[in-house]
Amino acid sequence: MIFMVIVIALGIFFLTLLFSFIPVGLWISAWAAGVKIGLFNLIGMRIRKVIPARIVNPLIKATKAGLDLQIDKLEAHYLAGGNVDRVVNALIAAQRADIDLGFERATAIDLAGRDVLQAVQMSVNPKVIETPVVAAVAKDGIEVKAKARVTVRANIDRLVGGAGEETIIARVGEGIVTTIGSAQTHKEVLENPDAISRTVLDRSLDAGTAFQILSIDIADVDVGKNIGAELQTDQAEADKRIAQAKAEERRAMAVALEQEMKARVQEMRAKVVEAEAEVPKAMAQALREGKISVMDYYQLKNINADTNMREAISRGSKEEKGS
Repeated sequence: MIFMVIVIALGIFFLTLLFSFIPVGLWISAWAAGVKIGLFNLIGMRIRKVIPARIVNPLIKATKAGLDLQIDKLEAHYLAGGNVDRVVNALIAAQRADIDLGFERATAIDLAGRDVLQAVQMSVNPKVIETPVVAAVAKDGIEVKAKARVTVRANIDRLVGGAGEETIIARVGEGIVTTIGSAQTHKEVLENPDAISRTVLDRSLDAGTAFQILSIDIADVDVGKNIGAELQTDQAEADKRIAQAKAEERRAMAVALEQEMKARVQEMRAKVVEAEAEVPKAMAQALREGKISVMDYYQLKNINADTNMREAISRGSKEEKGS
């Protein structure tokens, strides 16, 4: 009796372990949905560390939608790190929307890191990308700020290797700056904001991107600062500082020249004093040699005294008149 209980317990344990390793319920669901898959395939998935539900459930969904997919390709995509359920959903959505999307391209898009289901949905329902405020300066120096809304649709053929939304925003911003910068006045931009849209659309900004631009609409246009006036003011201030620096340089040079001339005058005076000091010596020498007489010497002294007296009287008269 005890032996029978042990055998039954071991049997139950073995069956539980077996059914936990072999997804019999999933196998039954697949056969009920018309998906022919063997138990050995499910066991092989377990051995290859593939979750059978991640493969079988999307395959059931695809079969019910009328898609002919091979289980080996689904398993290979799963082992490569892809999302099998998302790829199958994208294929079903593309089939319903009459979009030409093959399994190989869908898996390539998924492995490239893009959401293939979102791409299919965007092909049916375009997306609106709003650019940040772009500031540019017209030729009259007035700053103009513009913001655009770009309506794009996913381009399935360029999802692999195509540029993303950041490139679209950058190119549209560049087109806005070019259009505003080429306008003669800011009033032209304010009067015809659609000119920006036409100019930007003519530049084929969606080339090399994963999107197709359907329309570009200017959402808002505002007038900013008078950049031209500010630049002129800054230039005038800089010119004034340069002129002041040059004037200060000339003044310093004039002061230095004046001081130099004063020094030269003092030098000349010193030379005159030095020369005058030689006069008495020369007169003494002339007296010794008899070239002049004593009377001539005294007459010269009287002339000098008379001259000094006249100069003193002249200075006194000038001071009285000034007072």
